[in-house]
Order: sequence, then C-alpha cells, then structure tokens
Amino acid sequence: MITTDFVPGSPSWLDLGAPDVEAAAAFYRAVFGWQAEPHGDEAGGYTLFRLDGKVVGAVGPLTEEGARSAWTVYFHTSDADATAREVERAGGAVRVAPVAVGADEGRFAQLTDPQGAEFAVWEPAAYPGIEDADGPGTLVWTELYTTDPAAAQTFYTSVFGWSTQDMPLPGGGGTYTLLTPAGCGEERMHGGLMGVPADLLGPGGKPYWHPVFGSKDCDATVGLTTGNGGTLSMGPETAEGVGRLAVCNDPSGAEFVVLTPEVPG
Repeated sequence: MITTDFVPGSPSWLDLGAPDVEAAAAFYRAVFGWQAEPHGDEAGGYTLFRLDGKVVGAVGPLTEEGARSAWTVYFHTSDADATAREVERAGGAVRVAPVAVGADEGRFAQLTDPQGAEFAVWEPAAYPGIEDADGPGTLVWTELYTTDPAAAQTFYTSVFGWSTQDMPLPGGGGTYTLLTPAGCGEERMHGGLMGVPADLLGPGGKPYWHPVFGSKDCDATVGLTTGNGGTLSMGPETAEGVGRLAVCNDPSGAEFVVLTPEVPG
C-alpha cells in the first residue's frame, strides 16, 4: 500500500502537466472532489490538489518543449543528486537536474529511464510530500507500461533498490511485476510494471508511468470522467484479487486508472 510515511523509493508526490491548469482543476474537482489551491502568487501556475484539506497532488503548466499532458510520479529520495547520478550510471537520463523548490520545501529532479519512461524524485526538507493516500480520491498504486520489462526491472532495482515479484497475468496475458521499496515487506508494495508492445503505448510508442486513484464506486467515477469531457480506454472490468478498475484519460489526454479495491471475503 502507499502511505505518507515515506521511505527511499516509495511514491511521495505526483503532479499533472496540463495545457490549461484551470480546466484541469475543474475536471478533477468534478471527478474526485478535489479542491484547487494556487501554490504561490503567479496566476495559472502550480496548483495544489486537496481532498478534505489534505494535499493529494498538484497540477502545473507544461514546461518541457514538445511535452504532452501527463501525470508524473515522484519517488522519495534522501539525496536527489546521488539518485540523478545513479540514473545516468544505469543508462537513464536527467531531464531536469536537481533543483530547490522555495526557500526550504525540498529538491526535485526530472528523470527518464532507458526505455523512455519519465519519472521524478523528491528530496524533502520542510515539505514531505502528499498528505493522504490509499483511499478514495487518492493515490493507491503506481504503474509502469514498458516495452522491455526485464530491462526496466534492472534499471529501477539499480536506482532505488526495489524488490520485485513476478506474477502471471490471467489467460496467458504475460507477467506483471510487483514493486516494493528496499527492505520493506509486502504491506508496503507500491506499484507494478508490465510489458506492453510499442504500438499499444500511444503516440510515439514511449513507455510511461501512470497513477491509480482509489474510488468507492469505479463505475460512478468513470461516469463522472466521461460526463466531464474525459474518455475511457479500458473497462470498467473486474480483476480477480484486485478489484474493479478502468483506464481513463482526462480531456487533455493524461491517463489515469480508477480502482475500487476488492474487499477481502
């Protein structure tokens, strides 16, 4: 599960790059009930998402040339510079070198794995990260779709020390790899990765991470998504041992998954 008791390599932040921050905030407010709170004085700039007063993510304008709207998952690190160096040693790339946020909030770096999936790291100071997780309307899982799962496992294990566990997908659909922070038990499992052919990965066939948000009622949340200009890519469908889920896109094309977890019998 994802918690706010962050350890090295665990998800600790996520934000959305959007062509229209106000429109994105309106969409996610309608779908998940999030409140939007500008972070700083600049209009149209970085905006925090809150649920019942707790920060669950953020949205900001697209800043990288040629970037498309997408969610970015940040993983906790105690040393952003050391993680950036390890990413390069392992064959990845540093898109944005470690940089400070505010006077004492923390530092982040924007990174890319060898297959092209983009992610980031957050080195906290005064600001630890998201304030709520693992419930309706919050981050409950992270997922990587990649063209080379074996190489991805090698890379992320080198960078973060994650432990991995392979499990077969139903119907001979391949293998899904579960991800857990270094030295933690299965109760801290935070995500998964799976191989997807390039022609099924969307524009450019580039691997990517996406967030999974919890929901009390997956079908109802899908209805709010499509009713507010979003689209449905897959589902809703029930996955045995997981729950009811759907792959969605917001009006600008950023992908996220909605999950109503299965209740243990």
